[in-house]
Amino acid sequence: MSAALWGRMRSGDIGGRALRSAAIMILGFGAGQALRLLSNLLLTRLLFPEAFGIMAIVMVFMMGLAMFSDMGISPAIMQSRRGDDPDFLDTAWTIQIGRGVALWLAALALSWPVAQWYGEPALTQYLPVAALALIVNGFNPTRLETAHRHLRAGRVTLIELATQSTQLLAGLALAWAWGSVWALVVSGLVGALAQLAYLNLFLPGHRNRLRFERRAAHELVRFGKWIFLSTVAGFLLAQGDRVLIGGHLSMADFGVYNIGLFLASFPMMLGQMVTRRVLIPVYRDNPPGASAANFARLRRLRTLASAGLLGAVAALAILGDALIAVMYDGRYAMAGGVVVLVAVLQIPVLVGLSYEQAALASGRSRRFFVLQAARAGLTLAGLALGLAWGGFLGGLLGQGAAYLLAYPVLVWVARREDAWDPLHDAVAATAGLALAALALAANWPAIAALGMVGPG
Repeated sequence: MSAALWGRMRSGDIGGRALRSAAIMILGFGAGQALRLLSNLLLTRLLFPEAFGIMAIVMVFMMGLAMFSDMGISPAIMQSRRGDDPDFLDTAWTIQIGRGVALWLAALALSWPVAQWYGEPALTQYLPVAALALIVNGFNPTRLETAHRHLRAGRVTLIELATQSTQLLAGLALAWAWGSVWALVVSGLVGALAQLAYLNLFLPGHRNRLRFERRAAHELVRFGKWIFLSTVAGFLLAQGDRVLIGGHLSMADFGVYNIGLFLASFPMMLGQMVTRRVLIPVYRDNPPGASAANFARLRRLRTLASAGLLGAVAALAILGDALIAVMYDGRYAMAGGVVVLVAVLQIPVLVGLSYEQAALASGRSRRFFVLQAARAGLTLAGLALGLAWGGFLGGLLGQGAAYLLAYPVLVWVARREDAWDPLHDAVAATAGLALAALALAANWPAIAALGMVGPG
């Protein structure tokens, strides 16, 4: 079987290129997460739990700004027929730069209200400095999206690892010198500058220049209006727990929660990265409804992806509490239960992850918005009701219930793109259910301890 897989990876068709790109991304993701984990472990020795809680608020704010203004430039370039046209790329880059400047101005205006909401006056200083990275990111060349469009992941992965390494070293040096949250804030800005430099120096392709073509702008806006709404919903989906749970816990417990969430999110982050970068080109060039061969090709890719992601979840769900005990000191013990429970609750999302990009690949961004909006609404409701009913543990369980309730909407989208594969879902769900039962039974004391965590 491995020989057959290796043969497929070496082929020149879309399936072979997709497998090669996915393999490179997985290796790069593993190396990148190892760097992040190493940085996290070292920084917890140099800083204090509250620092990670404050930085989590900064990152939620940054992601919120970025996602609430997303025009969908990256998926637009990946799926558009004009995705290699210099006029189209330059227009997208020009819009991207203007957006970055506007985001920083918004950060400057909102920093005081955010600081008041969380009761952290220092956020008025941290947020504007951290948000300078949004301006820097606006200048990233569209060569990055072009590489994803054509499934050329090798050099991009190396650049991402170099960026992470630069940010890691900067963060450690600054944490050792300053011992404050400023180390995390400034190292993020250093990482953004390093990425911009590396992309311009080492990634070949079209050199962008300022240009505004009305036809290109119209296409970007037409496609991007639903992406904008989708990313608003995506922010609520991805960051809703931090917004609601952050107001329920002390800053120290919130910092510990984010340590556990960081580790538990590895499979989800990997799956989202691979499906976003690989499956849009695959769905674009091989619509599953066009032929049985296309559907079979997607089933093979989907099965490989689900098997790998469930394997990663199994390791974290079963060993998560023990890993936290080995890697962190007693101040972070609560993170063990968080790793186990969050990993288990993510299983329903991972099972259906490979369907999400089908609507974007066909240009039907409205359907993707419907899916994201349904998930966001259910997740926020589940979190709020769970927190009111059962505190911190109830909030996490409510979020997991929302993931299950959103599955019919995912099926609705997948069926309209002729992508739904009930056999795959049934097999993967059965394996996931068995994994969840094993993990919860092996780590029940750590899960039960989460019920004792209360408001700060």
